[in-house]
Formats: sequence, structure tokens, C-alpha cells
Amino acid sequence: MRIYSSLLILILALMMLTGCQYAFVSGHTDKVGMLVETTIHDQAWGQQGYKGLQLIQEEYGVDVYFKEGVKTAPQTAQAVAELVDKGVTVIFGHSSVYGNYFRDLHEAYPDVHFIYFNGQFSADNVTSLNFSADAMGFFGGMIAGEMTETNKVGLVAAFEWQPEVEGFYEGVKFQNPDAKVDIAFTNSWEDTEKALALYRQMEEDGADVFYPAGDIFNIPMIQAAQDDGHYAIGYVTDQSSIARNTVLTSTVQRVDRVYNIAMNRYVEGELPGDVLSFDFQEGTIEMGTYSPMVPEDFQKKMEKVVQKYKEIGRLPGQ
Repeated sequence: MRIYSSLLILILALMMLTGCQYAFVSGHTDKVGMLVETTIHDQAWGQQGYKGLQLIQEEYGVDVYFKEGVKTAPQTAQAVAELVDKGVTVIFGHSSVYGNYFRDLHEAYPDVHFIYFNGQFSADNVTSLNFSADAMGFFGGMIAGEMTETNKVGLVAAFEWQPEVEGFYEGVKFQNPDAKVDIAFTNSWEDTEKALALYRQMEEDGADVFYPAGDIFNIPMIQAAQDDGHYAIGYVTDQSSIARNTVLTSTVQRVDRVYNIAMNRYVEGELPGDVLSFDFQEGTIEMGTYSPMVPEDFQKKMEKVVQKYKEIGRLPGQ
């Protein structure tokens, strides 16, 4: 009888252990949160993140929460604590800045899975989602190189580490070896004043196609280009609606799809604590609507070039 009782206790203990393990691996959650460095109303990166959060709410029936203007380590620590108090067990940090913050916080919250963008740090409960953005920059550069009439193109980016920066330069030079590419950085996603000052310097130097690779300042730059009779390449979202003739195309990052992919893997227990990359092949990066100013034959050429890249994973000239 004593042996039977001991065996029963062992079986129950194993069932409890298995059950607990399954609950963790399955990634079941009722509440998901998101931290945004700037705002969800920027018509670019922040807005795309919010769309991703809404998609998760719709598809998985979870409660969602978001906090804007979370920029510093203390602000992040406070925001995470508040979300956890609400029962949130999945937290998206919608910026590369959260990589360092999650590095310091993740051990204190072992039951929370932290997900952030564009970084190289990962842990058992920390996943980094990265856009392979060099290709989208390259294709945007090809269009800029084709459409410039002065052989001068301007790129105003937030940070030097953005892979689309080098990609854009290479794309311009591939399509138009004679073109000059002027590159400058604001060192901020939202410094519109500096971005416009850099734009004006490039415009005075003769640039007639611009690529504003930032969050808050890209729309003001597109509007400035429109006012001055120049062209622009949209960034992150399809921005053709802002100025149909001015925006030659856009380099679109489908953040909502990446959010959905990450959430689906989490629910299935298949989201690793690792660094993951996404590109055209996953349908998470795409080119936006072409302006009627771009000749149709060149539009068709671009469609073929992009399709070939999806198939073989190599850019033209490689």
C-alpha cells in the first residue's frame, strides 16, 4: 500500500511538472504590452508597431497595452513593472534601444518574454527581431539613381548603423555610377529641425531626390521636397498618399506581419531566445506604390529585380 501511495505521489508530481512545463512552452498569454520610444501617431515606425499590436489583439483575443515616450532605462523599468502588474507576460520593445534595457531587466522577470527590434542581444526570454534592410535601401537607391536629373541624391538618416543607409548608397551607384550621394545623420529618430536643415543644405547643393530614413522627420522632409519640386523615397510605410507625384516609391517594413509571426511562434512554443532576421522572402519587407512619374518600363524592371532577389537572395551585381 505504501509503495502504491509513493508511486501515486510520483505520478502526480510528474503530471504537475509536465503541466507547468507545457504551460511555459506553449506560450499561453492573455495580455500583451508594447513600449514605444516616440509615438504611435508618427505615420511611420511607431504607427506600424501599433498596427502590429492591434493585429495580435484581433487574432489572439488578448488584451493589449502600450506606453509611449519610453526612452530611458528608468522609464523602461517603471513601464515594465506597471505592465507586469497588469498581468502582461509578453512585452514588445518597439526600438533597438530596448535591447540594453531588457538585458538589465529580463532576469528579474523570468516569466515574461521580452521582444525588441534591431539588436544582437538575446537570452532565454529575450528575442531580437531584425529587418534585413540593406536590400530595401538598395532598391530605393536604384529608383533614386534612375530618377535624379542633377546626378545628386540626398539621404538623411537617423543613425549610421541603419543597414538601409549603405544599401541605398550601393543602389544609387549601381543604377547611376555618375550620381553623387550626400549622406547625413540626425542621431535621433525625431529631430525634425535638424533633418530639415540637412535637407536644405543638400537641396542647395543640387540634390533633387531625397531618402528620409527616420521616424518623425520623414513626412516633413517629403512635404519639403514636394514644395520644392523634388522627389523623395518613402520610409517604413507606403507614403505615396502624402504626395503621389513626389514619392517615387517607399521602402516598406511590415512590422505588423513580424509582430504576428513572433506572436504565433510564441503561442506555438517555438519563439526562441535568439536573434531573428526578416526580409523580402518572408513578406515582411516590400516596395510601396510607384509614382506615375516613374516610367512604366522602369517600374516593370524593378518588379523583376525584386522578384529575382526574393528567389535567389542576391542583389544585382553580387
